[in-house]
Amino acid sequence: MSGYPLHLLYFAWLRERIGAGGETIAVPGEIATLGELRDWLSQRGPGYASAFAAGKTVRAAVNQVFATPETVLHPGDEVAFFPPVTGG
Repeated sequence: MSGYPLHLLYFAWLRERIGAGGETIAVPGEIATLGELRDWLSQRGPGYASAFAAGKTVRAAVNQVFATPETVLHPGDEVAFFPPVTGG
């Protein structure tokens, strides 16, 4: 199966560990959900593995809407990953 493009954004300590604030990548066609994307990204190298080692602590939004691991992805989606936000 061929890949499809996604626009990825990384915030706070995720950006520091990955070494970039964002990227546009072609993900394998079998990656259908946010959870699958997160698992695939964690295997791209040590920076990604470190960033996604926190598991569900890392939050995500797809096209600026909070998303769950079951959220289905589509070509051209913008996926943002960020740490939990606390208020005070």
